Amino acid sequence: MTETPLPVQALIVVDVQEAGVTGARAVPAAGVLLDRTTGLLDRARRAGAVVVHLQNDGDPGAGDEPHTPGWALHLPVAAGPTESVIRKTHDDGFADTDLGALLTEAGVESLAVCGVMSEMCVQATARTALRLGYRVVLPHDAHATQDVPAAPGIAEAVPAAVVSRVAAWAISADADVTTPAADVRFEAPPGV
Repeated sequence: MTETPLPVQALIVVDVQEAGVTGARAVPAAGVLLDRTTGLLDRARRAGAVVVHLQNDGDPGAGDEPHTPGWALHLPVAAGPTESVIRKTHDDGFADTDLGALLTEAGVESLAVCGVMSEMCVQATARTALRLGYRVVLPHDAHATQDVPAAPGIAEAVPAAVVSRVAAWAISADADVTTPAADVRFEAPPGV
């Protein structure tokens, strides 16, 4: 963990949609996730950083099926030139979207990633960002997931906090994954 983390130029908020953070299907740490994400959003907006809300278009019948209550973004999107919503159909927020072009146009070289699910969309988006050469910060307390149920005769249940930790650990050699959300600082990228 870096003592004084370098500022990042963009915040990617992954799939913080009603289905994942409210009601019976909410991730166990939804309250903490929302608190940390709100803090990140506030600081990113004040600094003039790029903010991108990824919104997953789930399959028919899924909790995040487009245009259903669970599909809606939970946190408000601020109007303005540095904040946008990008819809996606894959775990990876870069796959078949304009995310890469948006970040390139703004001159972004570093970003923080937060949201749900740690081992799926958050990790996939962070991995592609790393592969594309971005400096990636994954605050350990600003991504969450579900418990993994037991597989009788194979494995015990795995608590969500452990799943999130393992997902972050899997990319820890290349990304700063230990920084708490409160320590993430932002700055405007040169193209904004």
